Amino acid sequence: MTDAVLRSPLGRFGLGVTLLFLATAAFAPWLAPYDPTVQSLAEVLRPPSRSHLLGTDQYGRDVLSQVLFGGRVSLQVALVSVAVAGLVGVPLGILAGYYGRRVDAVLMRLMDVVFAFPSLLLAIALVAFAGPSLVTVMVAIGAVYVATIARITRAGVLTVRTEAYVEAARGLGRSDLGIMRRHVLPNALAPALVQLTLGMARAILYEASLSFIGLGTPPPTPSWGRMLADTKSLVQLAPWASVAPGSAIALVILSLNFLGDALRDALDPRLRGPG
Repeated sequence: MTDAVLRSPLGRFGLGVTLLFLATAAFAPWLAPYDPTVQSLAEVLRPPSRSHLLGTDQYGRDVLSQVLFGGRVSLQVALVSVAVAGLVGVPLGILAGYYGRRVDAVLMRLMDVVFAFPSLLLAIALVAFAGPSLVTVMVAIGAVYVATIARITRAGVLTVRTEAYVEAARGLGRSDLGIMRRHVLPNALAPALVQLTLGMARAILYEASLSFIGLGTPPPTPSWGRMLADTKSLVQLAPWASVAPGSAIALVILSLNFLGDALRDALDPRLRGPG
């Protein structure tokens, strides 16, 4: 699978930028030249220079340090929210697809209720109800994405459950739980894995959106979305303060989408090239 991803130029780009994002986020405390929360009135709105590679904001904080630490928040939100969506959505999709009929009808109607609301609007409502915090943001984004993962997993299970090896396992007297765990899940999980990769990009975008409107990670923790909100009125005076976090969001989301597309091609035999 790795070879198939690396054969695609966009896949290599997506994987490379994603790995760079993971590395910079993990090692931000050692890579950041300054404390991202320290303000300095003597360094307000300094343009990029040798001492501040990406300049400073209206509070004199180093923009590069804020971008690096903001990446940690985005990475944490992406990983946890996708884990929440996967841990809840995949089992629901397996149950709905394997048992069908009433179980399928009940679970999918519940998913339809979630789909009835715009996902970002639903995330905003959940965070506004529970109160803004990093944990709330991660759980809200994960909950919104559960329905998508459940439906995609269900579609894969509907195809797998009629295969000969599943029927043979039933004929041998294997339990439903054993069949789902050993035969259905491994063969129906590939589409969900691709969607979870794409879901990381969506989670980063949603976290930035929530932070931009004041419902995301509370200060003083750096956040790409709040950096954009704080500097939206300074675009003409100090464009570097907005360009840096905006570019980081765009680049990471683009790379994750490229990586997700490459994984889809690698995991789906119908989309692979010859050889």
